[in-house]
Amino acid sequence: MPSSGPFELPDHVQNLVRPLSKRLVVNRRGSTVWDVQTAAGRFAVKLGYRSATHAWTALAPAREAAILRQLVGPDDIHCGEWESGTWSAQPWHEGPSLFTLWEPHRQAGGQATPNLAEALSCALALADLHDAGWVHGDVQPNHFVIGPTRTALIDLALAQGGVVPEAYDFSYRGCLVHYEAPEISQSILEIGTAVPTAESDVYALGASFFISATGWRHVSYPDDASREDQRQAIVDKPHRPITVPGSLGRLIEQMMIRNPADRPTSDEVCAELRSAFRADRP
Repeated sequence: MPSSGPFELPDHVQNLVRPLSKRLVVNRRGSTVWDVQTAAGRFAVKLGYRSATHAWTALAPAREAAILRQLVGPDDIHCGEWESGTWSAQPWHEGPSLFTLWEPHRQAGGQATPNLAEALSCALALADLHDAGWVHGDVQPNHFVIGPTRTALIDLALAQGGVVPEAYDFSYRGCLVHYEAPEISQSILEIGTAVPTAESDVYALGASFFISATGWRHVSYPDDASREDQRQAIVDKPHRPITVPGSLGRLIEQMMIRNPADRPTSDEVCAELRSAFRADRP
């Protein structure tokens, strides 16, 4: 039976990264993540293990490390194996997530219109990934870290677009359903796997903007519904009415069009947000 963690850093990992201090960030869905301060800088150290429902979570840290090495180079990207799966270490990204940053918009009496510059920074991070030939496959608001100088798109374990070592690779079985495009949900229901695309990433970015600004999931389904029922709702039902005001709301509507071919590209999303941002400036 898989353990539920959280797991301490194994001795051989500690000997490599040499932590001066560490803080548990999260332990869920087959991953224990530590914020580790070292003499060389600050790192996110991930320990993957079999979750209660998935075996692939044990491989996710090493798979993500292989992708990061192709995108940003091998420096400061470390990975290996431990007794329950794989581990990785990568530079820490400082800043709040999009979902945290837009919390005031979800409160009664809060700001009416989300910050277009912050939305643009997220779209640019996704467009950069697409321009590099990759799709993310797990776009969600907590994966956009709004830093002091740039926004980072993190958690690339499910990304597709380049060569991944066979020992660490696994089939794509969808992402967090709250941001899943209808075509992805349908494929998972029909054959158990799917192929993430730039179009499904754009849909997920629209759903991320929507939930961050309003607190509502893109499609209505009960909180206690099974994953199968949630995906069936996404396939069968239209998305919720887009209540985000102004140009961002109109753009979200386009991003969440059911037909993938009719959605704007990530570069087009960036262009629309740039134009809207300039128009809104005094």
